[in-house]
Amino acid sequence: MSLQFSDEQFQEAWQELDEPQVEGWELFTENPGIKIYRQFNQVTGLYTYKVVGVLTSCGPEQCVDVYMDLAYRKTWDSYVKELHERDYDGQKAIYWEVKYPVLLSNRDYVYMRERRDLDVDGRKIWVVLAQSCPLSQCPEKSGILRVQDYHQSVAFESDKTSGTRMFMNYFDNPGGMIPTWLINWAAKTGVPGFFTDLQKACENYPEYCRKRQK
Repeated sequence: MSLQFSDEQFQEAWQELDEPQVEGWELFTENPGIKIYRQFNQVTGLYTYKVVGVLTSCGPEQCVDVYMDLAYRKTWDSYVKELHERDYDGQKAIYWEVKYPVLLSNRDYVYMRERRDLDVDGRKIWVVLAQSCPLSQCPEKSGILRVQDYHQSVAFESDKTSGTRMFMNYFDNPGGMIPTWLINWAAKTGVPGFFTDLQKACENYPEYCRKRQK
């Protein structure tokens, strides 16, 4: 299955840096520099999330490089069990297995992603889109639940000082019999935690790159 993102999808992502479309969304939680909104999905019974805010300690180009670097992510994201990009009969895709708490099965994802570095009337904006895709060449593993419905968009831009303005739209359906309270708890703690870890990863990235080049 071939997946191609449209120009309109990239435009929709970066435009929310200027005006987050949160009418009909509820403010779910707020942390220093970060606001997380959610909207109930009637079909799945789950929530779609939007994150807007500022990462104060890293610039946008480094931020997106860290976000794209799968090998580096395995060193700082404690939830990653397996993560790599492969060529499946001419179709590049990312395989990602996520560790779940004890008594719950791990989840895995097969998804495509695309990065674009945009110039919008002199503004430099970085956008990454990702979406799950079924690939028969990457069969499901015993004891691991395959996430069939996942999509994410992120946009980064300088905050005109030394930080990064960012926007994220995120949805996934983990499947299985996970209690709603656990999904909500994971979102409320995990999403802000991810961006805290991302900032630290950005700060440590130059040193990681120097060591890798030796």
